[in-house]
Amino acid sequence: MTLPPRQQDILNLARERGYVSIEELAQAFTVTPQTIRRDINQLAEQGLLRRTHGGAACESSSTQNTAYTMRAGQMREEKLRIAEAVAAQIPDHASLFINIGTTTEAIARALQNHKGLKIITNNLHVAAQLSTKADFEVLVAGGTVRADGGIVGQAAVDFIEQFKVDFALVGISGIDEDGSLLDFDYQEVRVSQAIINNARRVLLAADSNKFGRNAVVRLGSINLVDQVFTDAAPSPAICRLLRDAKIQLNLV
Repeated sequence: MTLPPRQQDILNLARERGYVSIEELAQAFTVTPQTIRRDINQLAEQGLLRRTHGGAACESSSTQNTAYTMRAGQMREEKLRIAEAVAAQIPDHASLFINIGTTTEAIARALQNHKGLKIITNNLHVAAQLSTKADFEVLVAGGTVRADGGIVGQAAVDFIEQFKVDFALVGISGIDEDGSLLDFDYQEVRVSQAIINNARRVLLAADSNKFGRNAVVRLGSINLVDQVFTDAAPSPAICRLLRDAKIQLNLV
């Protein structure tokens, strides 16, 4: 099917970046946000894009994640707000797990004003950001280092299982309508499971783009977490799951 030129350009941008916002598209094409919403709706009806809060996503299949550089640029402002809200929940002198993800990296930046934190992570970007603080103790898991700075493998699982910490600050690639937490790398999921199992309280940071996103590996149910931080209300089905499990939903 031949698309109108603007819709084809929108689709090309979404394929290139993984996510595009209505605001940036309206500015780029010098049209109203309402016009962009209509374009996105028409593309979504054809299965070419997925509507998200404030924009649209064009993702890879459920077997392969979007490239790290692309993920880092997606939902940037939303991730910053989520990061600030999560950091506000963490007291000084707490012990933390922080797992792989661009949202958890934003949380690490938001923790810079805290005091006396002990951080255990399998994310090299998180370790690099937080190790600059003289009063922080940062421990890094051993294992296989991925291109995105994540550390995975059995050695990382064994390392994590030596600890019991106050908080786990975790991100995720997708959240299914049935409440399943989903990711792309089986080895990464094994480490995240160990992180969740060895924390007294689990805070899940997920921008609204993650709800309804497909990924092939199931980490577990959303009822493993204590609080969810996101930028827009999830679907009614997810909200019911959160209420039934008495999971606190924090909208930023």
